[in-house]
Amino acid sequence: MDDLVIARSLFGTTMAFHIIFATLGVGIPLLILLAELLYQKTKDRDYAVMAKRWTKGLAVLLGVAIPSGTIAGVQLSLLWPGFMEVIGKVMSLPFQIEIYAFFIEALFMSIYVYAADRISPWMRIVSVFFVALGASASAILITNVHAFEGTPAGFRIENGEIVDVDPWAAFFNPSFFVTAGHVVLSAYMTGAFVLASIAAYQLLRARQDERVRRFHQKALKLSLTVGGVFSLLTAINGHESAQLLHEYQPEKLAAAEGLFDTQSHAPLAIGGWTDPETQSVKWAIEIPWALSFLAGNRFDTVVKGLNDFPKEWWPPLFVHTLFNAMVGIGMFLLVLSIAAWIWQKRRASLDFPRSFLYSFVAAGPLAMIGIECGWIFACTGRQPWVIYRMMKTEDAVTQTENLALLFVLFVAIYVLLSIAVVLVLRYYFRRHPVADDLRPSPGEDTLSV
Repeated sequence: MDDLVIARSLFGTTMAFHIIFATLGVGIPLLILLAELLYQKTKDRDYAVMAKRWTKGLAVLLGVAIPSGTIAGVQLSLLWPGFMEVIGKVMSLPFQIEIYAFFIEALFMSIYVYAADRISPWMRIVSVFFVALGASASAILITNVHAFEGTPAGFRIENGEIVDVDPWAAFFNPSFFVTAGHVVLSAYMTGAFVLASIAAYQLLRARQDERVRRFHQKALKLSLTVGGVFSLLTAINGHESAQLLHEYQPEKLAAAEGLFDTQSHAPLAIGGWTDPETQSVKWAIEIPWALSFLAGNRFDTVVKGLNDFPKEWWPPLFVHTLFNAMVGIGMFLLVLSIAAWIWQKRRASLDFPRSFLYSFVAAGPLAMIGIECGWIFACTGRQPWVIYRMMKTEDAVTQTENLALLFVLFVAIYVLLSIAVVLVLRYYFRRHPVADDLRPSPGEDTLSV
């Protein structure tokens, strides 16, 4: 492999690893906040125990999210010096503000973890609120750099020099709000479904007393409710994202749907694989006119095809599969949430059949796969540009050679860290089963985490 491929593989592996912990670090605090609010409203201790246990898991995940994010930042500077030169002059605001967002998250996380038994209930809620706010703000600010790559604004490159710099125009680039919304909504959705998977798995286990079973049922109901709401909001935001691609990155939308010829009443291709030889999506199910409606809210919207662009500008055509996986998983999670809601309303019971529970167990891993597919699609679909129509990826990469050894070493580190996280979580929760938390010692504050 040449150094460009290795550099992309190294940074892509780092982001694929980091995005797992970063996504859960954004999504889980919202569930903790809701559990705290429900406890204060209902005085049901089960919600206090949920908040406590979810916080313990979150602390372990953040212990990996923070250093892996730092590694990603260092790799940006070392692997992509051409790109970081532009970022340093034009788009440094998100990185600067993100420091404060992380400070807020870390400060209030410390208060919540170490002082929960010594502060008032409203202060506990305030603490978790700022943890959730800081985590979401960090995600938005860092993701804004990605948004800038797809819709650059606030500068020009003239004769190889960066001129007419406007940092705030770069910050509020055309895709800022849609991209920010998508990253936060999908993180809330994913965090909820991961917790739902854990609750469903526990319900499938035999020999649990009724008290513990009721706890997991409540955790499952809360998680599914949040996951369902945010899967719907993510789908709505995804429609806006498609319209954004139609306006600003038309070849990316064309590659996502395997559309080669510009046309109105363009069909939406579901499934299949893109064949450049026949310029078609083989074995796909086509929904007539749907792509045009997705792109412009009208069936006669003209959607540009790949043949309108130089072939060297085409994204890799496998992004069609990534796009389908992302959308398909999102729709499955939405339908699953609706089915669970209908079942619970009709039966007036949280006793789901085992087939439902197995689906809930699969929902968390599927949501995470959807996140991974979405990020790979978002970044790979922009190729060959690192800054759309301004700087190619090959022009931004480092000139340093022999990156293969670094790639192998970092992959080994990520494997070891993944194993360590699983072992630590298993060790802690086996040593501290739910039944113990549901039986507080006399005089113990159940909200102490």
